[in-house]
Amino acid sequence: MKKYKITFFLALLAFVGCSDLEENPVGILAPESFFKTTADLQAAVNGSFAGMSTESYWGRKLTLTLLLRGDLADIGDQGTSGRRKEVNGFTMGDDNGMVSAFWPQSYAIIGTANQAISNAGLINDDEAKVNAVVAQAYFARAFTYYHLVRLFGDIPYIDFAVSDAADIAEISKTPENEVYEGIISDLEFAKQWLPDTQGSRALPSKATAAAYLASVYLTIADYPKAAAEAQFVINNESRFDLALESDFQDLFNADKTEGLREPLFTIDYVGQTRVNSYGQDYVAPVTGIRGDATHEYGEGWSVAVPSLKVYQNWDGKDYRKAVSLDTTATTKGGVVYPYTQFEDYSDAAVNRPHIAKYYRYAGLAGNNGRESSHNYITMRYAEVFLIAAEALNEVNGGSSEAVAYVNKLRERARMGSGSLYPMDVQDGLSQDALRETIINERAIELAFEFKRWYDIKRLKLGNEAFGPNGLEPQSNFDASRDYLLPLPGPELVRNPNLLPNNTGY
Repeated sequence: MKKYKITFFLALLAFVGCSDLEENPVGILAPESFFKTTADLQAAVNGSFAGMSTESYWGRKLTLTLLLRGDLADIGDQGTSGRRKEVNGFTMGDDNGMVSAFWPQSYAIIGTANQAISNAGLINDDEAKVNAVVAQAYFARAFTYYHLVRLFGDIPYIDFAVSDAADIAEISKTPENEVYEGIISDLEFAKQWLPDTQGSRALPSKATAAAYLASVYLTIADYPKAAAEAQFVINNESRFDLALESDFQDLFNADKTEGLREPLFTIDYVGQTRVNSYGQDYVAPVTGIRGDATHEYGEGWSVAVPSLKVYQNWDGKDYRKAVSLDTTATTKGGVVYPYTQFEDYSDAAVNRPHIAKYYRYAGLAGNNGRESSHNYITMRYAEVFLIAAEALNEVNGGSSEAVAYVNKLRERARMGSGSLYPMDVQDGLSQDALRETIINERAIELAFEFKRWYDIKRLKLGNEAFGPNGLEPQSNFDASRDYLLPLPGPELVRNPNLLPNNTGY
């Protein structure tokens, strides 16, 4: 699966997003000359997934934006680029270089999915077989729009194949609620037609679509539907070949993730392989420790580091803390030193524990951990339990079933060590108390997995998270502005129909 994702030639289609609309599409092939078999359709769908495994999307720009926007991660190396500091410190404008990279890449992914969806009718094959493949494209489109709508709110929504840039040159924004309707429709199609299991978790299954439906419904506060979709996955875990992994560390070991049962969807990198931006992965180095010689692929860059309170507030008896954070490093001479001395061994490091989930076991990787062989898990079974728990608590405050779901994760976190920590959640909590417990459990279980900002946004926790007593105080946070990012300024210049920009930009 990995290799053809990376090497798929994206220019095989008339592939146009919402960026550079005045330029002419390149590499245009007439659809009827390409879409002849189901295998051709699969190749087109693979192009969408290939577009995710790029530096401008999951390899750095989108993921680093999500890390820095939340309250679990902060800037470490103060010499890093200004665009990253702007995202982290809530000072960004509509010319921010992070957004201007992942915005057009998002629409490129969507554009490829639209080509597959629009041309599936050209395939003369069994309907169920064709739909099982095109359902992957529906999922890819929904996945990408789900990130966009949460980050930007009202956005251009394109659900057709673009063959002429003029067709979208004057497109307007679609209201947020209508974008969600499109996402739900796509995921429902995917859930209907995708198989129960796939040969690779880099391809979505029926359970993947249901899990994302549960997440979407949770985001829009439709709690009964969120609970129903999550429990559909949970109640059919054998059918979908799902399980919580016994060792939490395995989820972040590039040499092991491909064979695991907990992932529901992964974005795969080959390892030491890239074609232009495709396969270019910098998540490991941007989170690794500057000056550390522990790993043969070299030191990290100390760009995104945990907020110090994250480490201080996390009980060391929780195995997830040891997996999630690196607290020591090694010099080239073999001296092991603690995080309180990181600055002594590198001018650009910072005296804080560092994120360990991606740098520690990057697998086959190049210099500094670039071009890792990580299979990045975008949704895993543990999150489905948390979605079910949160939704059930909103439907029935203090739900015993919700408590049981949280305790499944806490049991795993004890790793059979005999420790009583993290202690089981007890029945009898109020709705508010159980809600707080579940949200805190999400922060711990999913720490640094690019989820926290979305939780802060949907629950409107910004004033608390970034206030004086929060995990990462940020005096510039403004709740009237900062729950949305700015649409890229150049897009608004090219197409005034996208005006006005989001409030405050």
